[in-house]
Amino acid sequence: MKRAMTHVMLLGFGFAYVYPFLWAVGSSLKTPMDFLDTGLGLTPPTVRWENYADAWEKASFGTYFLNTVIIAGCTVLFTLLFTAMAGYALARQTFPGRKTLMAVIAVTFLLPHGYTIIPVFDLVKALGLLNTLWSVVLVQVGGGLVFGTFMFMAYFAAMPRELEEAARVDGAGYNVVFFRVMLPLAKPMAATLGLFTFISSWNNFFLPLVFTLGKPELRTLGVGLYAFTSETSTKWTLLCAGAIISLAPIVIIFVVAQRYIVDAIAGAVKA
Repeated sequence: MKRAMTHVMLLGFGFAYVYPFLWAVGSSLKTPMDFLDTGLGLTPPTVRWENYADAWEKASFGTYFLNTVIIAGCTVLFTLLFTAMAGYALARQTFPGRKTLMAVIAVTFLLPHGYTIIPVFDLVKALGLLNTLWSVVLVQVGGGLVFGTFMFMAYFAAMPRELEEAARVDGAGYNVVFFRVMLPLAKPMAATLGLFTFISSWNNFFLPLVFTLGKPELRTLGVGLYAFTSETSTKWTLLCAGAIISLAPIVIIFVVAQRYIVDAIAGAVKA
């Protein structure tokens, strides 16, 4: 009986957790009148698939989707490359000032984003990248370097040094050892960190809003959702359809990369 009650409670909590998502899916298929009549109901009386087409075309969601894909893809690529190289160097190399450098990096991780946005904005403007997609990519990559570097550093530190020594005996240099031996072995960590970075970049609202404010055509999906909201009304059905469109890639990528995530978590627990 105790086990059965535990499962009932967990199912209740799980349903409460996924209910907003199910409600958004159902509401994205409702007509505006059905949305007002059914309230918190999950099933639409009349299924209206046109909401997705309207959100995609009339609200320029196609452009916003492409912008978000470019920003998220470039952010993941550069973040993984830079953090993997930095984490490998800090984990395997000993050089003067190493501990001081790690302490400085750790301190920057604790700085709130609100305190640094003004100097970052001035720097991006001085580089001539304001109101471009590259400005968002640059800032997001810079914001994820510290966490990713420490993750890779811990992962590489747990690997046996015999792998590198065997590669060097065969004549491999430092770069070859990293790109041909160590980096392929870090695929679980790369997949996990890449997924987290992708989700963070995909859902980011503040940075794309600030650095593309002068060009609405450069908006991302998170910023573009506000196109359904005005001072007098909100198009709730289209807003829900846009939200589902923005969530779909995250769900798909998680399903594809979940095996690597489980391997990375299992490896971290063993270490």
